[in-house]
Amino acid sequence: MSIQVQSLQKLYGQQKAVNNISFSVNKGEIVGFLGPNGAGKSTTMKILTGFLQPDAGKAFISGLDVSQNPLATKAKIGYLPESNPLYYDMYVREYLQFMAEVHGVPHKKERIEAVITQVGLTPESHKKIAQLSKGYKQRVGLAAALIHDPEVLILDEPTTGLDPNQIIEIREVIRSLGANKTILFSTHILQEVEAVCSRVIIINKGELIADNSLSELQANHSKPVIRVQFKETLETQWIERAVPGLQSLRKISSTEWELEAADPAEAKKQLLALSVAQNLNIVSLQSSDQSLEDVFRSLTNNQNSAS
Repeated sequence: MSIQVQSLQKLYGQQKAVNNISFSVNKGEIVGFLGPNGAGKSTTMKILTGFLQPDAGKAFISGLDVSQNPLATKAKIGYLPESNPLYYDMYVREYLQFMAEVHGVPHKKERIEAVITQVGLTPESHKKIAQLSKGYKQRVGLAAALIHDPEVLILDEPTTGLDPNQIIEIREVIRSLGANKTILFSTHILQEVEAVCSRVIIINKGELIADNSLSELQANHSKPVIRVQFKETLETQWIERAVPGLQSLRKISSTEWELEAADPAEAKKQLLALSVAQNLNIVSLQSSDQSLEDVFRSLTNNQNSAS
């Protein structure tokens, strides 16, 4: 396992920023690391990268204990922090050369050109970092994380500040890197996780609340949403009476409704029966799985409500 976390805990005073969490990530996996603000994501990533010491538990990178082998584990990690600290008075190649020298990278010139091409920095690579847009500064940070060809990538909000085209380009870079690296990828843009990640870990209030593949997460926690549209105007009570096990009902317009039910297939049958019994015309009747965003909100809101 390239990343392994065992019963990790970190306290800030009385607050448990990370509360006894455990997970592992294997080579070739791109795992989305999700949670609301203040959930403990950044604290966990700082422990994994050796910037913070845990109060309990252990973190391992490629089998090495991070606390016991800080320099050796840092050599195996490429880290893009959310703040992305850069030396703004340096030129792009100058900065990457400095980072290559820090890591003792052989054939520095060739490696610098390779990562510049890889992250799409070529058009702006002649400039000082201070002259770059936020999106290109983010690319410089990603290039610096890749410069020593690490085994593990830990990326905290890597697409921050990028426009839609740049996001797609960086998404492709991350996806290609995932073939032979281990990537832990934190973001608030859940569409990015759906596009790039094979698995999702969700933490909230410092606790791990989900660790599944995307398909399992949606199968286990998602309820199909049924949308029905009639040609005629309909009162709410007609649907409430017709659908057994109704769990939620939202009026979109006087003729259109969105609902969840304990038995979605039976709910659709009853809506059809309602249309026949009341001589109504159904314009459309369809169901779809909830998005990752819906599942995420459901899991984190449920935990917040329970506390």
